[in-house]
Amino acid sequence: MSLLAAIIIGAVAGWLAGLIVRGAGFGLIGNIVIGIIGALVASYVLPALHIDLASGTLGAILDATIGAVIVLVILSLIRRA
Repeated sequence: MSLLAAIIIGAVAGWLAGLIVRGAGFGLIGNIVIGIIGALVASYVLPALHIDLASGTLGAILDATIGAVIVLVILSLIRRA
């Protein structure tokens, strides 16, 4: 995957995760970073749980969104403490 594709998928995933986890968005740049981190988290967590979602771009966005939601929930818990 190219760097541009990773940034676009990260941006979309971060934006979607921000909508799912209300009040935890970090703006455009923050959402891109959260989406990319979420993609990394999902690449480890989902295979460990034997979860295989769709392939291709849609699957990458779905995986990254799930990972970004996990990251946003953890960050929200840290912010509250």
